[in-house]
Amino acid sequence: MTRYTWRTGVLEALMLVVAIVFAFPFYVLVNLSVRQVNDPTSPLVPTLTPTFENFVAAWNEADLASAIFNSLTVTVFSVVIVVAVSAMASFPLVRMTTRLSRTTYWLVMFGLLLPFQVALIPLYTTIRDLHLLGTTWSLVIFYAGLQVPFSVFLYTGFLRALPRDYEEAAQVDGAGPFTTFWRVVFPMMRPVTGTVIILNAIFVWNDFMTPLLYLSGSGSQTIPVALFSFVGEYAANWPVVFAGLIIGIAPILFIYFLLQKSIIQGFTGG
Repeated sequence: MTRYTWRTGVLEALMLVVAIVFAFPFYVLVNLSVRQVNDPTSPLVPTLTPTFENFVAAWNEADLASAIFNSLTVTVFSVVIVVAVSAMASFPLVRMTTRLSRTTYWLVMFGLLLPFQVALIPLYTTIRDLHLLGTTWSLVIFYAGLQVPFSVFLYTGFLRALPRDYEEAAQVDGAGPFTTFWRVVFPMMRPVTGTVIILNAIFVWNDFMTPLLYLSGSGSQTIPVALFSFVGEYAANWPVVFAGLIIGIAPILFIYFLLQKSIIQGFTGG
C-alpha cells in the first residue's frame, strides 16, 4: 500500500488551490446570473435571494432559441463532415508509404500554418458568388475546410500507433480498403474521434467573427453573435447578460463532459 506522506498532503493542497482558482470565474458567473437586477452587493458575496427571471429574460429578449438551433445545425454538420473527410484521408496517408502520400500529408499540414484571415476576402467573395451569404451552409462549408488539416494531424498521429494486424486479417477474409476502414479501423479510432469532435465543436460553437461576417444582415445568428448584440443592448443589466452566457455555454459544456474520457484517450493514444 502507498503511504500517505507530507508530500502527498502538499500536492493535494496545491491541487485544491488550483481547482478553486479555475472554479472562481464560474462561481461569479452563476452567482450574478441568479441575482436581482437592482442588487448592489459585490459579485463575490453569495446571492441570498436567487431568481431565475434573468434566464427567462435572456431567452426571450435575445432570441436564444433560434441562435442555439443555428449553432447546433452549423456545429453538427461541420463536425460530421470534418470527421468523415479527415478520417478517410488519414488512412491512406499513414498506410501508404509512397512519396506522393508523404508530399500530400505535408501539403495538408501546410494548412495549419496559414491563418484563415489571410484568405478572408477571397473566401467571402467565393461564398457571395455561390449565393450562400446569410445562410448557415456558408458556415458549414467554411468550417469544414478550415478544420480538416488539424483533424488530419490528430488522426494520423493516432493511426501510426495502431497495429496493422486487424487490417491484414480483414484483407485476408476478402474485405476491400473501404470495408476495412469503416468496419475495422474506424471503430478502433473512437478515442481520437471523440477528441476531434469536441475540439472542433468547441471552436465552431464559440467562433464569433465568421458568423458575424457571413450572416450579417440576415435573420439567422449563432450564439456568440446573439450574445454580443444582447450585451450591447443590455450593457447595464449584467445579471441578464450572465444568464444568457450560461444558456449559451450549457450545450457545449454538456458535450465536453460527456466525451472527456475520449479526449484524454485520444491525446495519450496519439
